[in-house]
Amino acid sequence: MKNVKEIIEQGWENRKLLSNPEMINAVEEVVELLDKGKLRVAQQIDEQWLTNDWIKKAIILYFIIRKMETFEIGMFEFHDKIPLKHNYAKLNVRVVPHALARYGSFLSPGVVLMPSYINIGAYVGHGTMIDTWATVGSCAQIGKDVHLSGGVGIGGVLEPIQASPVIIEDNCFIGSRSIVVEGVHVCKEAVLGANVVITQSTRIIDVSKSKPIEYKGVVPPRSVVIPGSYKKKFPAGDYQVPCALIIGTRKETTNKKTSLNDALRDFNVPV
Repeated sequence: MKNVKEIIEQGWENRKLLSNPEMINAVEEVVELLDKGKLRVAQQIDEQWLTNDWIKKAIILYFIIRKMETFEIGMFEFHDKIPLKHNYAKLNVRVVPHALARYGSFLSPGVVLMPSYINIGAYVGHGTMIDTWATVGSCAQIGKDVHLSGGVGIGGVLEPIQASPVIIEDNCFIGSRSIVVEGVHVCKEAVLGANVVITQSTRIIDVSKSKPIEYKGVVPPRSVVIPGSYKKKFPAGDYQVPCALIIGTRKETTNKKTSLNDALRDFNVPV
């Protein structure tokens, strides 16, 4: 891929090259490999997640070189630059109407899509459930055996190019209506309760011990997290500001596919 990467970098610096057949082929090859899961926007190497900036550049260039077109699926009409994925039976992916996944996203065998949306560049691991009205944004990386509950919003990122995508690692459970955006990293087997909102600026506070421990941008492995708030002083007075509270860790005896209710019941927390 070294030659393809060099071509993409050249096209990024000089948009006049985008009419060059070699450039068009390189961009389309990258998106095809993303669609097949042979390339990823971010990957874990030696326990570290690394973002492949040049692949994000290829996705943006793909939007530029593609033309708007109208396509129909039954009674539905779409007008867009990027087609939808297809051949789900061959991919061994269950797709419930009205789930949509864009070409250039990857769905591993065993994935289940309830009515939901997967954007270009996203990666969804084996056995993961994307529940009703959940969205997986561009370039987000979702691990295997993850459950994104109803209405969950996983943020996408294309620009700035150097920005990391949202990463949800293996065996996580993300509770209903939770939002994870701005490149936040949720580590393996974490459980987020309903309505947890985490951005890069959100204070993530471990309150399970005698003294609080604060994190930003990352949820440690096996953490059980609920929404919370803390008092902050403003010129107009003191007000409550949202945060995320780590109330404990997932029990070893708790099955990785446990329901959110069961995970929180260990800590006497209502959903």
